[in-house]
Amino acid sequence: MANDWGVAADLWSVTSFTELRRDGLDAERRNRLHPGAAPVASWVEHRPAPTLGPVVAVSDYLRTVPDLIRAWVPRRYVALGTDGYGRSDTRAALRRFFEVDRHHIALAALKALADDGALEPSRVEEAIARYGIDVGGPNPWDY
Repeated sequence: MANDWGVAADLWSVTSFTELRRDGLDAERRNRLHPGAAPVASWVEHRPAPTLGPVVAVSDYLRTVPDLIRAWVPRRYVALGTDGYGRSDTRAALRRFFEVDRHHIALAALKALADDGALEPSRVEEAIARYGIDVGGPNPWDY
């Protein structure tokens, strides 16, 4: 992102979207059951606080997996996943097919930045051309 687009990005690894969801649900429950107390924030609400910009979450599973924490992400959130039918190919080819490879991740981040007004939409079109992304191809989940 920095080399191609001049955009700084932080990269985090999520070991369990399920555990992050449980933490968010725990915070919601605590706040609901203690209305007079100072509200607590979930780990997901607290962690990205010092950073700016959208969050792009990617999984080799269905996009519903990173969607498990959408409610607690306090900014634009884009979830990518391998929605579709079982396939047999190399991991790189599958990631490209399901639009979760590095180029599609960069594209998702750039589009989110453009949607936030932080980047010109023409830069997104430039990324599509540079990365050779087939905008007329089928949705992976329809194929």
